[in-house]
Amino acid sequence: MIKSYEKLLEENKAWAKDKIGQDPEFFQRLVDIQRPKFLWIGCSDSRVPPNEITQTQPGEIFIHRNVANLVIHTDLNMLSVVQYAVEVLQIEHIIVCGHYGCGGVKAAMSQHSFGLINKWIRHIKDVYRYHQAEIDSLASEEGRLNKLIEANVMEQTYNLAKTSIIQRSWKNRQAPHLHGWVYDLADGIIRPLLDLAPNSSLGHPIYEFDNLE
Repeated sequence: MIKSYEKLLEENKAWAKDKIGQDPEFFQRLVDIQRPKFLWIGCSDSRVPPNEITQTQPGEIFIHRNVANLVIHTDLNMLSVVQYAVEVLQIEHIIVCGHYGCGGVKAAMSQHSFGLINKWIRHIKDVYRYHQAEIDSLASEEGRLNKLIEANVMEQTYNLAKTSIIQRSWKNRQAPHLHGWVYDLADGIIRPLLDLAPNSSLGHPIYEFDNLE
């Protein structure tokens, strides 16, 4: 009987064979060059595969994923991805994409302790505190959750714009554009929430660096 992980390997072989059948040079092109126009910062949720929901091919989107699509200024993993994408790949757009029904955001709305992940979702609790009046004014639990999911996406997009990496790139090459999106598991549609063009306002000048070269 084939094991579950062995099925993944078999499916991989079938996929590779199919790709070569359609385009014999497909993998050689990927080996030779990587020139994506997009960086995707999304949730780790297995129901939100970036390439599939955007119908893009390997090589078109540079991807970073974590629980609840957070952009945290002390996260060296995320910052390393952003710096490489912006300064080396020179991507044109960064998409921060959350999704309705996000378990990480739902956990952050509770007062329950979840262990180590408490330290991660604490950042979402801060977002809830910033937007509490608007969120709490909604009648349904689902509505409140969805509003926090949207607020979190927008907050993380602004967090991205507050980094010196992005501000330096805005100054030097007027890119990338930043986009906050939310994906709806119920119908498969992505809904735009926020767009930040280069040199957009960050809400307060204290976040703007004045000595970037």
